Amino acid sequence: MGANLPVDVDRVRLELGRADGPAVSAAALLLTGAGRVRSGADLVARDQPGAPGDAVRHVGTPDGAEAVEVDLAALPDSTERVALCAWTGSGTLGRVTGLRLRLVAAGSGTVLAHFDMAPRSETALVAGELYRREGRWRFRAVGQGYDHGFAGLAADFGLPAPARAPRPGPAPRPAPPARPQTRGEELLPADMGERLSLRKQQVATSLRKGGLTGVTARVILVLDASGSMSGLYAKGTVARVAERMAAVAALLDDDGTMQAWTFATRPARLPDLHLGELPEWLRLHVRVGQLGVIGRKKRPKSRADGQVDMRTVGIQNEEQKVIADVRAYVRDHPVPLPTLVLFFSDGGVYRSKEIERELRAAADEPVFWQFVGLGRSHYGVLEYFDTLPGRTVDNVGFFAVDDVDQVADPELYDRLLSEFPLWLGAAREAGVLR
Repeated sequence: MGANLPVDVDRVRLELGRADGPAVSAAALLLTGAGRVRSGADLVARDQPGAPGDAVRHVGTPDGAEAVEVDLAALPDSTERVALCAWTGSGTLGRVTGLRLRLVAAGSGTVLAHFDMAPRSETALVAGELYRREGRWRFRAVGQGYDHGFAGLAADFGLPAPARAPRPGPAPRPAPPARPQTRGEELLPADMGERLSLRKQQVATSLRKGGLTGVTARVILVLDASGSMSGLYAKGTVARVAERMAAVAALLDDDGTMQAWTFATRPARLPDLHLGELPEWLRLHVRVGQLGVIGRKKRPKSRADGQVDMRTVGIQNEEQKVIADVRAYVRDHPVPLPTLVLFFSDGGVYRSKEIERELRAAADEPVFWQFVGLGRSHYGVLEYFDTLPGRTVDNVGFFAVDDVDQVADPELYDRLLSEFPLWLGAAREAGVLR
């Protein structure tokens, strides 16, 4: 779940198979950059086997699996994603065993990717998707579901009512188990890999509650490194926060990678956080011990390549500078996706006017700023930004926790992702998102 890879062939086939259980139907949805269909013609299913132009067609396979074939080179520019959806009209998908998706090169028959799924109470799901990234096509394993069947799925992607489920096809013959595809997770220690897997499932649940199944976003992490944060770095709290946020990027971000910043008096860009580097990422790139010796005459230890020299970052809180840095990065690196910024700080905010100016200016940009307070300190304008008038949309969320290590994953992810769906809807209506 969340794995992705480049697609270097023009014609591919998405095959949905199972070993046993109720019949499962498959359909493709042709989606714009906003994650919506343009009309009912963008649904390709057994009853409607071809999209306009026949770039996407519903086909069968020799073993009886449901499948769609996609000519990526023939898709119109307005199609940014092709989502393969699955549902059953007989109970839940949890009764289906061996449910799997294969990405196959249509010309040679070479299997490019396997994805095994293990749904539970869902009656419909988005199994996987093809999407454009910087002019090239990629594939992403999604596996996020709905408890309200095809109708819930149809409503989420803007299919015009009435959203009637296409009729199911015949039950396929049993298929051999598929090998799971791996990505950076296979490099993780066993215990960390298991935590990440469980957390991805919880993130998927929180996204489903907000109606964000199948939504893709760029995820950016910002970590406070002011002097008062020294204890949280030393205790490993910040490293654990980074690990928990990696699960959000694994499901939301189309390449599972987070851009990252640290800041105090000045901001500093950190190397991107890739899942396989998670165990050592913070230690390798932020010299945590340096936080406690700023200003001393003691000779600092030598710095490894890519590490941030915390003496240059300073010790005070200047949130507005890193906000401006992130805004500039988003402008200079545009993608056809919303951006979610996960911003962690222990407070001590005193540049409220400057911060307000930056965040007001950012209201017309495709970025949602989710601030999380680590403790009971003063958070200034962040605490009441929801009530500030004069913005195109409410582009800021905030909550604080006394001890983030004591907040269970379900609560943390629910709170972290609760306002993002509201902003997405308002931003699309206001034209901030296309």
